[in-house]
Amino acid sequence: MSSSLKILVVDDTPANLEVICETLGDAGYEVITAIDGDRALRRIQTNLPDLILLDVQMPGIDGFETCQRLKADPATANIPVIFMTALSDTDSKVKGFALGAVDYVTKPFQEQEMLARVKTQLQLWQLTKNLEQHITERTAELKTALDQLHHSQLQLVQSEKMSALGNLVAGVAHEINNPVGFIAGNLQPAQDYVQNLLQLIALYQQELPHPSATLQAAIDKIDLDYLQEDLPKLLISMREGVNRIRNISTSLRTFSRADCDRPIPFNIHEGIDSTLMILQHRLKANEFRPAIEVIKHYGEIPQIECYVGQLNQVFMNILANAIDALEEVTQKRSIENIKTNQITICTQLTDDPQLVQLRIQDNGIGMSQEVKQRIFDNLFTTKDIGKGTGLGLAIAYQIVTEKHNGLLDVNSTPGQGTEFLVTLPVKTQVIY
Repeated sequence: MSSSLKILVVDDTPANLEVICETLGDAGYEVITAIDGDRALRRIQTNLPDLILLDVQMPGIDGFETCQRLKADPATANIPVIFMTALSDTDSKVKGFALGAVDYVTKPFQEQEMLARVKTQLQLWQLTKNLEQHITERTAELKTALDQLHHSQLQLVQSEKMSALGNLVAGVAHEINNPVGFIAGNLQPAQDYVQNLLQLIALYQQELPHPSATLQAAIDKIDLDYLQEDLPKLLISMREGVNRIRNISTSLRTFSRADCDRPIPFNIHEGIDSTLMILQHRLKANEFRPAIEVIKHYGEIPQIECYVGQLNQVFMNILANAIDALEEVTQKRSIENIKTNQITICTQLTDDPQLVQLRIQDNGIGMSQEVKQRIFDNLFTTKDIGKGTGLGLAIAYQIVTEKHNGLLDVNSTPGQGTEFLVTLPVKTQVIY
């Protein structure tokens, strides 16, 4: 061990330096010397030792002052210092230990005693450095393990949410599609039957222009003219209602679409529209705020290769977050002071035609710099307990950056709203 260790000896007496250097050199240590505190401090700047043997009584700054300066410098604070002095009073020893010395050798000293003390302190120093290194390595390992755990948690939550949603939608779609299909299949025959009956009534009215009093009373009671006018409109409304239910069902299936093991081409406008359809109830006006207006500026962009279900969840998390921000505006301002609640959605190709950018901007309360720096952190949320999990945007960030090799950024100024920017490659690399 001694062959690789360096000891600085500081003593203003040449005879002492010669004896100490010879003793330490014979023991295999590398020795450097200084004859006063000032020279010792300068030498240490370029040649850090593993241990310092420091004389107390020296010209200029004494050993106590030199030790104090060494301990005040982070670069040298941990180097063990052994005082060498002819002073043997208790106060001097206490002062030396108080300044950070690890041992005290009284002159004149025995060579074997000095070597034993030096060896002991160097072993302790080496053990301390090894322990610190081990702690640093273990800390890094634990941090890596914690990051992997967080990553696995996000993947598990993502998988479970999509699985649960997929099962729910499959069941809802099955329950909806059967009766809707039945109604849709019978609407056209019903419309034909109604049209035939209305034509038959018109013929009766032509052949019996003067009905009996009883028949006239029945005609007046049911308001036959209005019925003949309104019944076809009712059938048209029913058809529109059926089509809307079908659109909702289609939006649900599009949103929660099960991903295959590879990215597939997808029109992200369909994903955004299906998400907005699902969130439609949250966009409507209520007693606390006006309706949220959605402004869409869709650019001419190609289909992109992606994991459709996961990308739709990104849209859901960001749009839901924007709605939450507008809800928070309502809580902080009176409804009379809120002129418009808006979410603006823009899509476009970037300067690189292989990259598509989606911008979702709200005119909500915005966020501080501190919140913006942590917005994608796992489990971070600004919402009240029970209202947010801190997972939504963390999952969105993981899906965009890790699953799709894209970028997810945020721009925000307090009081001026927030904008999320999703940048995705048109052709994504397959990630398993």
